[in-house]
Amino acid sequence: MHTVWKGAISFGLVHVPVKMFSATEDKDISMRYIHKECGSPLSYVRKCPVCDKEVEWEEIGKGYEYEKGKFVMFDKEELEQVSGQTDKNIVILDFVDLQEIDPIYFQKTYYLSPDQAGSNAYKLLMNAMKDTGKIGIAQISIRSKSSLAAIRVLDECLAVETMFYPDEIRPIAQVPNLPGQEEVKEKELTMAKMLIEQLSTPFDAAKYTDQYRERLLDLIQHKVAGEEVRVAPTQPQTNVVDLMAG
Repeated sequence: MHTVWKGAISFGLVHVPVKMFSATEDKDISMRYIHKECGSPLSYVRKCPVCDKEVEWEEIGKGYEYEKGKFVMFDKEELEQVSGQTDKNIVILDFVDLQEIDPIYFQKTYYLSPDQAGSNAYKLLMNAMKDTGKIGIAQISIRSKSSLAAIRVLDECLAVETMFYPDEIRPIAQVPNLPGQEEVKEKELTMAKMLIEQLSTPFDAAKYTDQYRERLLDLIQHKVAGEEVRVAPTQPQTNVVDLMAG
């Protein structure tokens, strides 16, 4: 696994050095944009419309458009300082029960492993959380983005679930056409409950598969086997970075 973050969990006088790894991976099948006429893959080119030239990465900054056509600029160090990324600590603010958190708050899962000589402190925190049945609510900055996070025990590993802040959750009141207080018919409600009971089973993640991905992979293999392949024409070597790849 590739380390995506290094730092420490801290609460009170406890300091646990950790490394962070992505717990999930995106298995979407990547498609390229192709020019139908000649079969060439299309590239994304960073071009300034005013200077009429391609722009190198070292010439690119970040800006916020506060009025139409007016920007304030930021460099990497400013954004890291604002995000708190220079402070490599996962600061636990509170310990709560997992069932108190609605799943709508969860974003992405990461695994944590002990770093350097942190095994004893890591094991201590994990066992204490197991025995109390609590999870930690913390703040963390990853790649210049600050977020809430839930630290919990997953098997024999500490895991971090990044979370949305409350003001990032859209109010349910904004959802159109929700039903009112109309009464449902008791007979129909009984039938619906019976259907739910018939389909109820213990959760087993292994039984669910991405059928779209499986069918698409099968179709790709059939096309390749049938030589239904478009070969891109040769083109001059350039230094343009293809952002559409992968």
